[in-house]
Amino acid sequence: MELITGEARREFFSTFRREALHLEMRDSYGTQVEKPHLKKWRDGERDDRKWLQPWFDTVRSATRAGKVIRRARIVSEPVSDYQRWVLSDSHMFVEAGEQIVWVPRRLVSGIALPGNDFWLFDDEAAVFTVFAASGEVVERQLWKEPDVVHLCRQAFERVWTLGVPDHEYDPA
Repeated sequence: MELITGEARREFFSTFRREALHLEMRDSYGTQVEKPHLKKWRDGERDDRKWLQPWFDTVRSATRAGKVIRRARIVSEPVSDYQRWVLSDSHMFVEAGEQIVWVPRRLVSGIALPGNDFWLFDDEAAVFTVFAASGEVVERQLWKEPDVVHLCRQAFERVWTLGVPDHEYDPA
């Protein structure tokens, strides 16, 4: 395992060849980039979402090249305000080319899950994001060990089979 920067993690999105998988397991995040936009949503203010455009460009570029980006979100129900906010914009991620499913946490009790959220790139590299209680990123860990990569693939696929497609998910 080695610690990497956010920039090093972003490099994977331009170099992966087939598939990038993201497993999210927290009910709330609080990164510096998101905080002002979440506050606008909570205050009922309009957000132009321009800050998301670089991600959408990355996804579109990857999917046009025949690559797949899948995201599974494990959420407690009723969902947190943070997840309601994410759900309000989630269709834009799907329109850009991501495949997204939502999985109620009660359904994953029997699944062995890694301890932290991760991105898995081409079954070769797992990048875990370790968060503080506040939702801020503490560190990013790069793992290439086959047993860790295998754990991530197995966990992701088991979770994925339980997922509700983004356009069908209604936490109400």
